[in-house]
Amino acid sequence: MSWGRVGAVLRRPAVAAVAASTACGLILGVLGPFGSYLNGAPAQRIGYWLVCVWGGSLTFGLCVPALARWAQARRLPVWLWAPPAVALLSLAPAALSRLLALRLWPVVSQVSAGEWYGQCLAISTVATLAILGFTQRRSVDASGPESTAADPRDRLPARLGRDVLCLQVEDHYVRVHTPHGSALVLMSLAQAMAGLKDVEGVQTHRSWWVARGAITGVIEDGRNLRLRLTGTLEAPVSRSRVGRLREEGWLDPGSAV
Repeated sequence: MSWGRVGAVLRRPAVAAVAASTACGLILGVLGPFGSYLNGAPAQRIGYWLVCVWGGSLTFGLCVPALARWAQARRLPVWLWAPPAVALLSLAPAALSRLLALRLWPVVSQVSAGEWYGQCLAISTVATLAILGFTQRRSVDASGPESTAADPRDRLPARLGRDVLCLQVEDHYVRVHTPHGSALVLMSLAQAMAGLKDVEGVQTHRSWWVARGAITGVIEDGRNLRLRLTGTLEAPVSRSRVGRLREEGWLDPGSAV
């Protein structure tokens, strides 16, 4: 898998969340915060922290965005709903981490339940701030400056410019790639392509559209074919579209690698 495709996969929220929580668990396992560096071998600590972080990430990753949407619909300020929500949600990871720690290292029973909960509350607060920051940025990127414009370029943040390289479907959104980055817009691929009718391009896959000016080469990997685009982007070509695209001159055999 190329770095371009890896980057596209990592931009998916679920994949990014799993990668981030795993990295956090590994780091905590190595560092051994809250005195856990005294408990067991590094491999055991890493396993413990991975389970704890995964459990906490699942709890907060599912609940916090849902609560944020609920609060936003009712115009509730974050300072009103977030503190009690974090205090309540912290109970589950606190219980999980304590039960697991007592099973692995009975000596931790010397730490009171209140102190244990306080440590979990501190970690949960940081995690909640990170989740809220991510969801807010995703919401801003998805809405853009003009959330009802027919042209996807009119919904992009100014920093991305208006030179569209390709479109990529993500759930109910379309990710618009430009030379300066990408952003999500809430529209279908058909709507986005109609808004770019003045740009010469073609739909290469049910989830992809590419601009002719962005194509720099063709990558053939067995029976699979991808278009190399400006930068590190690569767009898949479905097998059902290969023949037509080749006939129309979109696939230059001389550029295949």
